[in-house]
Amino acid sequence: MKDLPELLAPAGTLDAFKTAILYGADAIYAGLPGFSMRARAKITTEEVKQGIDLAHEAGKKVYLAFNLFAHDRDFINMPKVSEVINYLKPDALIISDPGVLMWVRENHPDMPIHISTQANICSAASVKFWQNAGAKLCVLAREVSHAEFKSIRQQCPDIKLEIFIHGAMCMSYSGRCLLSNFITGRPANRGACAQLCRWKYDVILRERESGIEMPIEEDNRGAYIMNAKDLCLMPRLREVIESGPDSLKIEGRNRSEYYVGSVVHAYRSALDAYKENPDSFNPEPFMKDLEKLESRGYTTAFFDGNLGPGAHNYETTRSDSVYHAAGVITKVDEKNITLELRNEIKQGDEITFLLPNTMVKASVVLQKIINAKNNEELPKMSAGQNNSLLIPREWLGNEHKDKFIPYVLAYKHK
Repeated sequence: MKDLPELLAPAGTLDAFKTAILYGADAIYAGLPGFSMRARAKITTEEVKQGIDLAHEAGKKVYLAFNLFAHDRDFINMPKVSEVINYLKPDALIISDPGVLMWVRENHPDMPIHISTQANICSAASVKFWQNAGAKLCVLAREVSHAEFKSIRQQCPDIKLEIFIHGAMCMSYSGRCLLSNFITGRPANRGACAQLCRWKYDVILRERESGIEMPIEEDNRGAYIMNAKDLCLMPRLREVIESGPDSLKIEGRNRSEYYVGSVVHAYRSALDAYKENPDSFNPEPFMKDLEKLESRGYTTAFFDGNLGPGAHNYETTRSDSVYHAAGVITKVDEKNITLELRNEIKQGDEITFLLPNTMVKASVVLQKIINAKNNEELPKMSAGQNNSLLIPREWLGNEHKDKFIPYVLAYKHK
């Protein structure tokens, strides 16, 4: 059997790095302000360095997003950028700009180059162009259908191909959106998108001669006119794997460690289940885990060709999931587990731990809310300010006790 494709996870924080490693990502991608599409990145150079070192110790790879569309002024700072690249030592650079690619080849000739989805690669001809320019991997545009991917794979056997399998979809072409620039002044293609496609709109027809503004009649689906559902290819994962991609990418460098860990856990478990027994692979158990995440609803997007009406949510941007993050384990000793909260917890709540390297879950009803700072018993505790509670280990029993370690996530019913 051919090796499984690489599972590639996002990391917008050092905690997301650690969580992705724990839950089984094969590789991680990260960006820095000024380097990439993430102008608002929360991670620092030193934190990326720590993340890369941790990943390499665990046998994982890290790709650094360098996919800005460069202006002449950006090339003035390239000597400093070069110093950062030499310091971080990533396994590849993700690039979208031909000028940046030329600069990398001249100044870092041994650095592998991956072509970003921002390059809008939709054909075998484009893949071959970038391959001839020195790329080792191409990330195909999210607008490429599965049938088109198989054709590209057949025509381009000697270069690695990567596809998105999960995450937010842009209503514009592979993120080439100018709404944010025009309306808020925040450039989407430099990582500062205000996500105006998620806003609620009233559509008005202005009649030029009379100057009369006429509201266009809308039904109850006519408010969120550009709100794409989230991509999820778990239901089609068998077809994805068998078509031969080299890397499966999860979107989400601005997402929480809870999101990163939960999505990585689901796809890691699914990929391993497929490898163990391809003929009986069933995506449903793993899909149920993804449905516990807050999302805009799921779609397979362009997998079968053009988008259908089910690819957008016209009613709301709110999640319809009845679950949300409870917290993350930060400390473990012989007596207690310390859980840092991500949402309010009340006495009597049941929380469920997402254990790494297994589909088995561990749940516990919180008989008491014990403040980790002072052991005070409370009826409830809110999140924020590193608020944490203690969970006595005896409440959890001895089964899977070795899996209750730092960065393990927990969720609860809303």
